[in-house]
Amino acid sequence: MTLGNPLAVKFIFVFLFMLMLVWWRSVKRVRLARVLAHKKWQSLLLRGYSYKKDFFKSALLSVGIVCLFLVLLQPRWGKKDEHEQQHGRDLFIALDISRSMLAQDVKPNRLEAAKDKIRTLLKKLSCERVGLIVFSGSAFVQCPLTQDYAAFYMFLDSLDVETISSGTTALDAVLMKTIQLFESMSQRQNKLLVVLTDGEDFSSDLATVKQRASELGLRIFTLGIGTPEGAPVPVLDQSGKQVGVQKDSKGSIVISRLNEGILHTLAVDTGARYYRMSQSDSDILHLIADVERYEKELLDVNRVDALEDRYYYFAAISLVCFLIEWVV
Repeated sequence: MTLGNPLAVKFIFVFLFMLMLVWWRSVKRVRLARVLAHKKWQSLLLRGYSYKKDFFKSALLSVGIVCLFLVLLQPRWGKKDEHEQQHGRDLFIALDISRSMLAQDVKPNRLEAAKDKIRTLLKKLSCERVGLIVFSGSAFVQCPLTQDYAAFYMFLDSLDVETISSGTTALDAVLMKTIQLFESMSQRQNKLLVVLTDGEDFSSDLATVKQRASELGLRIFTLGIGTPEGAPVPVLDQSGKQVGVQKDSKGSIVISRLNEGILHTLAVDTGARYYRMSQSDSDILHLIADVERYEKELLDVNRVDALEDRYYYFAAISLVCFLIEWVV
């Protein structure tokens, strides 16, 4: 047996005081009866009074008061099957982990700044199922759709630019991967994707894939990571230490810049919205507001074993005791 409202224990002193009053009244009546008449003459001189009747009424009141206290505690026992419905939205988050995400025009670098934005997004989301896709030249699911945000954080924290060997970015790869995932969930009406990237793109057929995404109803929200001014792309050794910056074939330093044009077009063409990363949480708050405009759907129905409330037994006993005490 468990208690549904264990905090009600704090009222125990109130009920103990009520019990004390009941028996104090009973004792006082007995003493008064003994003062007024000898015990063997009480039935004649004190009509309507009976020691046994008085004791019986006090006992009934005591049982009723105790049962009322148990009603407040809400005792539970005996298992019952319950079906718990979970409603929310399926939201895939795609994170660019190409080498340009090492640029430090945002601190500490674009990749870590994007991961911080994702953490903020998850902290402010409620009842949503999220999945993580990582991409550069190719794309794969790092974390499948889940409501276990702790597991999601574990997958997110393990990411770095070495997770995928390609140093370039292909937006069509991540879009195609998301399309395949949602096509396997044909019952979903709302299909949402958030892409965090600097916008550098070496896709071979982005226009065709974007058209397919639009036909599927995939809404692609894009969050631009970086600045239009850009920054050099660091070159790291095997230990992760910077040993220089990336240069082109002529020996000039390569500057990676935020490409807002392609991200804005990608979002608008799929009925979504583009956001530039801000130092505050305003970008994430706007993103959440837009996501929450889409209706929640039934995600899952869980069968759970729950203890059944039994307080009504004690409520019934208490009521019967008070009624009998009143009638007697």
